Amino acid sequence: MAVKRVADMTLDELNALIDERLRQILKPQDNRSIEEVLDSIDRNMWTPPPGTKSSLELLREDRDA
Repeated sequence: MAVKRVADMTLDELNALIDERLRQILKPQDNRSIEEVLDSIDRNMWTPPPGTKSSLELLREDRDA
């Protein structure tokens, strides 16, 4: 198929082109299952120590400074 200019494409052709490019760009980076990914998130989750300011408090301090 010859390369078409975007201006010459129909809406369906443009949507198909965008879908194809997104699939190429966003293909998975590894072969882990969803369960493995969630387990990894759980293992690597960080909880701040008690008494630590919340992100909202930090933002308000920064805004008011």
